[in-house]
Amino acid sequence: MVAYRILLFGYGNHGKFIAKGLIEDGFEVQVVVDNQQHCQEAVEDGFNDSLEIDITKDEALKALHPENYAKLVCVMENEHLNVFLTLSLRSLFKECYILSISDSIHTTKKLQMAGADKVIDMYEVSAHKIHNILNRPVATRLLEEFVTRKNGIGFREYVIPENSFLHGLMTDDIDFSRFGLLLVGMIDEELGEHFTFITAGINHKLDSGDTIVCIGEKKYLDDFGDTVQKRKIGNLGRKK
Repeated sequence: MVAYRILLFGYGNHGKFIAKGLIEDGFEVQVVVDNQQHCQEAVEDGFNDSLEIDITKDEALKALHPENYAKLVCVMENEHLNVFLTLSLRSLFKECYILSISDSIHTTKKLQMAGADKVIDMYEVSAHKIHNILNRPVATRLLEEFVTRKNGIGFREYVIPENSFLHGLMTDDIDFSRFGLLLVGMIDEELGEHFTFITAGINHKLDSGDTIVCIGEKKYLDDFGDTVQKRKIGNLGRKK
């Protein structure tokens, strides 16, 4: 096995930044996609050997010779396809190390059951956690670029005002994706100044004066700054 070759499946929003970060840290990256648009984008970004294949076909996967790579990274934008790919790779290449990316706790469980050696849950991720997972400094730089690129993704702190619709709700009661955002963590005034990352199994009560930290596109971050001031949002503040 060649030491630092990575076989990366997917070149969507997450995939392209992961690929770039890995290259910057000295890895050799082979990009594999399932559609022409992503293949073209990868080539334009310098991944000239990018391949477009039908990842649902075992023969197409075998032709890639995944056993010759240090790690297989599954980051397809379609979560169902990502689970299917992880399951197929595990079935075909039992000795390969498979790392998969998840956008929800339900997908995380499916990927684990499908045989991924490690699942990075974007709802739990922090720069420190990614660094520990990959054991390489690329992860820290990857996250920094992902969240600070101009006109792209960023972090924003919000202090919950009095009479906000958020006051009194539990974090699990709120689907922040309805606002185009992801809740990263919070500072609960009752617990002191310690910042708590919101991870699976942790459910906090929100009160006025608490600080929440969200990640998302600048437009949605700006819009939510106005939304958090409102007393009522109807059903938009709760998961169905």
